[in-house]
Amino acid sequence: MADSVEPWVEGFTIGRALRRTARQFPLAEALVFPQFQTRWNYSQFDSEVDRTARGLIALGLQRGDHLAVWSTNWPQWVLLQFAAARAGVVLVTINPAYRASELAYVLKQADVQALFLIHEFKTSTYYGMLYEALPELASADTSPLPGSEFPLLRHVVAIAPVAGPGMLGWEAFLDLGANLPTDALSRREEELRPGDPINIQYTSGTTGFPKGAMLTHRNLLLNAYYIGDCQKFTERDRICIPVPFYHCFGCVLGTLCAAMYGCAMVIPNEHFQALATLDTIENERATAIYGVPTMFIALLDHPTFAGRDFSSLRTGVMAGSPCPIEIMQRVVLQMHASEITIGYGLTENSPIITQTRTDDPLELRVKTVGKPIPGVDVKLLDPVTGEEVGNDQQGELCSRGHGVMLGYYKMPEATAAAIDQAGWLHTGDLALRQSNGYYRITGRIKDMVCRGGENIYPREIEEFLYTHPAIQDVAAVGVPDTKYVEEVAAWVRLRPGLSLTEEELRQYCKGHLAHYKIPRYFRFVTEFPQTVTGKIQKFKIREQMIQELGLDQVANRETA
Repeated sequence: MADSVEPWVEGFTIGRALRRTARQFPLAEALVFPQFQTRWNYSQFDSEVDRTARGLIALGLQRGDHLAVWSTNWPQWVLLQFAAARAGVVLVTINPAYRASELAYVLKQADVQALFLIHEFKTSTYYGMLYEALPELASADTSPLPGSEFPLLRHVVAIAPVAGPGMLGWEAFLDLGANLPTDALSRREEELRPGDPINIQYTSGTTGFPKGAMLTHRNLLLNAYYIGDCQKFTERDRICIPVPFYHCFGCVLGTLCAAMYGCAMVIPNEHFQALATLDTIENERATAIYGVPTMFIALLDHPTFAGRDFSSLRTGVMAGSPCPIEIMQRVVLQMHASEITIGYGLTENSPIITQTRTDDPLELRVKTVGKPIPGVDVKLLDPVTGEEVGNDQQGELCSRGHGVMLGYYKMPEATAAAIDQAGWLHTGDLALRQSNGYYRITGRIKDMVCRGGENIYPREIEEFLYTHPAIQDVAAVGVPDTKYVEEVAAWVRLRPGLSLTEEELRQYCKGHLAHYKIPRYFRFVTEFPQTVTGKIQKFKIREQMIQELGLDQVANRETA
């Protein structure tokens, strides 16, 4: 990898970059999705993206309008990702675990004009939750919608085979584009610029509510390019992507990175399943595997793991949570992924900041998160003094360069708190830099909990629990966990004379909080450890929970 060589994606938009790949590798497999009987080469995939983009323009969506996708991993998600970029429409990603209130927040905050969604997944009925948030939709003949508390939302399109009342079906949506003038899409593409915002990806923040990071074509393309370069990708690679598309891991490290190199995007299932992922690696001869540590633990511990043929695997990325070193070693030795890499980043940086390389010694690939990717500067600041610190000194990791977001959508104060006047993004994470330039993440300034790759901000949970009439005070913290790396624990103080059981509280959370945000541990207490000014000392709660649950060994486990 040469930092001085300008990557070919510089100056491109995402739509143009895909078209270049499709012309260069037309017959290479692009999207392989056995669950949906989908297998497209790049020529076919590019044509389907065109068809979808024409549908978006025919809906009346203009350059810079906002389109949201609320879905698990479906083929249409990938089509919409690239089609929106080709049509200059900003893609707003919505976590498929969100409930009705969380959906309503994003639709309002992001000024969404068109929503695409599936019908159901497991116990989540997306149509039902949408009608709960938007009851007038059920009585509408079809979109555009009548006036509501979402005045900008004009269209709802069903990705699923059967559309609900007020929705447009997927095929009907595609048919709209057939009547467009032949040059409508090319004229739209000519208007687009690499610096245009093209994604709004939501991440938890200091307010306790999700914040929409605005990312540009250039942000995403350069990140995807360097992520693939770190793994030495070519058009012969086949990336197994079991991580969710709504997250940067799925739609930047996964689908977008694949499209920059002509790799196959191989999707095991609409959500992570260990068996489906293992079968896909074998059957599709995947050369790369992505996942958070929790996923790799599930693969390694699956009853069918032994005796499988992983000889096709070479590389991949483990990211999203601190990686237990023993797990990384098992992936290298038992899964044949001898060139597996570790990446570190955050949504606000598009996302990767540092990554190990395939030819790094195993010691660096299991004990560090690598060095900065080209074009990204990193410095460490003393969290108390704000002064820059040197090697082997802990400080807050700050990044600057092509990955830094434009800002949070409609949140200027939060943006100013995250990005200083010199353009440095303050991550809130603590790190050490070794003398060889490799970094090691040592902790977080922020009170964020990272459960299985999902970022959870305790204040959001606390504010919801405060709505229960029996609760007087609450404090949520992260505690270490063998499977998910971290779990949420909540201490609850009840109002005098009122009672509440753990099961009643858990049921109160269900249907209102995404499943991964519901605390695993509840403790009813009469007081909290506090400072002299009355501030709850969460670190003491965490220490007590670790001792009570016998998690000392897990808490002290070495991670990269």
